[in-house]
Amino acid sequence: MKTDESTLKSAAADDGLPLGASLFTMFLCILFGANTVAVKISLTGLGVFTTAGLRFGIAAVVISFWAICTGRPMALTRRQARLLAPLGIIFFCQLALFNSGQSMTMASHGTLISNVLPFVVMILAHFFIPGETIRLQKVVGLVLGFAGVAMLFFDSVVMTGEALQGDLLILLAVMVWACNAVYVKKIIGGFHPLQITLYPMVMAVPVFLVCGYFFDGGMVRSLDAPVIKALLYQALVTASFGFVAWNTLISKYGATALHSFVFIMPVSGVFLGVVMLGEPVTAHLITSIVLVTAGLIVVNGRRVAARPGKETGMVS
Repeated sequence: MKTDESTLKSAAADDGLPLGASLFTMFLCILFGANTVAVKISLTGLGVFTTAGLRFGIAAVVISFWAICTGRPMALTRRQARLLAPLGIIFFCQLALFNSGQSMTMASHGTLISNVLPFVVMILAHFFIPGETIRLQKVVGLVLGFAGVAMLFFDSVVMTGEALQGDLLILLAVMVWACNAVYVKKIIGGFHPLQITLYPMVMAVPVFLVCGYFFDGGMVRSLDAPVIKALLYQALVTASFGFVAWNTLISKYGATALHSFVFIMPVSGVFLGVVMLGEPVTAHLITSIVLVTAGLIVVNGRRVAARPGKETGMVS
């Protein structure tokens, strides 16, 4: 049965997604791209740690309820709990760094910098995961992606001291996030994706809220409609619905087919940052989005010589 399912997934990846699934995947990528805009809005009224604690606390409750209703496996063995413990720490560090950085810089910068994650994962996987070799096609995508991010740091129009610090914090968050992704690749065989997603949230939420109480300088500064909507968007749309929908599509069509659409995320995030937040459009920003998007397309382009049935759960 597993062989038949793998064959179907491979065929779906080779032939491309059906029109309906393609449109829905594009829709999800737009939603994910908009998340940095939602983070930026929520940080105007909530503290850095408080935002993360509330977002993932709500998401953990929703995902747990969904898992119980659908009979998904939630229980952990002692070995699984030991393997997941480092993910809770890494998850806390990456979100603390990302939200801190996003509070200082523009949402469009946060979107573009966070989208170099596949490139960083690709480099780390080359050294730490057997068989994850960087080929020429990926080297080209890697150069384009990092060149795009480098452009942001030379944008004298918007790059103040605080914005530079924010960009660097988000870049550091991406480095930590990449370590998370590589670690997950090494242990994922013994887990259901739900467990990998849910339990780091559960472990990190209390730490976020405690840190929010002591370090946020006011956990809740203002709680108007935009802040509430932005928080609920992060918790319900991307962290909950997005997780369920994305993994449902992967289970049906395979990761390779879906990851062909990830280039939409930076385009969506930058566009919404400009439209909703009034962020400036500069030559450096335009060049950056073109380079990052091109890099993602090159890295995720279909390989004609790829062996049938080969797919991975993440961009690499």
